[in-house]
Amino acid sequence: MLAGCSTLAEKQGEWIFQPSDRSWSGGVAAAEGMQDVWIGFDSKLSGQPAKLHGLWHAAEGEAGLLKTKTPVMLYLHGARWNGVGSAQRVRRMQELGFSVLAVDHRGFGKSDASLPSETQAHEDAWAAWDWLADQYPIQPRYIFGHSLGGAIAIELATRVNDEAGTIVEGTFTSIPDVFETMAWGWLPVTGLITQRFESVKKVATIGSPLLVVHGEHDRLIKPELGRKLFEAATGPKAFVLVPGGSHHDTNAVGQPLYRAALAQLFELR
Repeated sequence: MLAGCSTLAEKQGEWIFQPSDRSWSGGVAAAEGMQDVWIGFDSKLSGQPAKLHGLWHAAEGEAGLLKTKTPVMLYLHGARWNGVGSAQRVRRMQELGFSVLAVDHRGFGKSDASLPSETQAHEDAWAAWDWLADQYPIQPRYIFGHSLGGAIAIELATRVNDEAGTIVEGTFTSIPDVFETMAWGWLPVTGLITQRFESVKKVATIGSPLLVVHGEHDRLIKPELGRKLFEAATGPKAFVLVPGGSHHDTNAVGQPLYRAALAQLFELR
């Protein structure tokens, strides 16, 4: 037990993020035609220059985008899959009317090699948000996070005040709560988890409307965790449970429900 707890303390960054620079073939194919973006900033955590890679997928031509109020989305991926691995989901968000920037956290894809952590992922998201605001200052900007990226999205939404809305899919209340739903959840180790991503304690302070989407058949992140997160929010909000949706295909199966929720909560059509 002591050895296991020690390993958990040392390896939880790897366990939670499962960082990788690899992408599955379907993601590579879906990313074709998307524009590479590089975001440089000075990391306050390391005291060194840092660089993020992202994929940019505009809803319309760049010249047209700059003249309109087309909504712009910062897409924050979850564990294991980087932005390229999430490219099919990015395309579906673009089909819903968004221009999308999908950024890789450090340790993923072509971004700087580093073992991710909760604080580092938050810094990366903020740097990407600042870049998006600089590039597209007149467009309404939305924050989106899938799975672990949902927790990062909620943290970012509590720190900024210029987001038009926040959307999370297949996300959770906290990492300890996720662990307790797993086969080994009975082990008394949740108190040792330092990278806790306690979204349930933060979501009430978000200053923008919140859309929480969850697949009914999500076996990785239980739908009840998404429901509890939604219930903890106090501002304008909506919860969408997608029939038949899993952790990986909810925004494909639930595209019509997504579109209806975006129209109702954010008045996007």
